[in-house]
Amino acid sequence: MNIFDVAQRGMSAQLVRMNAASSNLANAGSVAGSEEGAYRPIRAVFAEQLDKTSGLSTVNVQSVMRENAKAVREHNPDHPLADANGDVWTSPVDENTEMVEMLDSARQYQNLVEALTTAKQLMLDTMRLK
Repeated sequence: MNIFDVAQRGMSAQLVRMNAASSNLANAGSVAGSEEGAYRPIRAVFAEQLDKTSGLSTVNVQSVMRENAKAVREHNPDHPLADANGDVWTSPVDENTEMVEMLDSARQYQNLVEALTTAKQLMLDTMRLK
């Protein structure tokens, strides 16, 4: 494993993280006719991977899981999805949290691109010295 492998895995992990936040934002405010049918936010779960040969550590996406957040009940008897009590269930997605998640993921991705650019430039400078 080398710096390019480590950065590639990190960039892939940040892409999954950003896609999860995007899905959550896309489903914010969605309505369902039952609590079970309401959209729940998803999160990427990461695991460390250590390469014992090189001593480098990187990340793998272990899974993408749904949060256990409770759907928000709203009384809206005129809604077509309302249940017998006149209630609908809204997804418990916090738009601010998802925006912070996306911004942080984008910054981490950008940092990895910068690391790759620096490593490439150092390799090119080293080759020119010979």
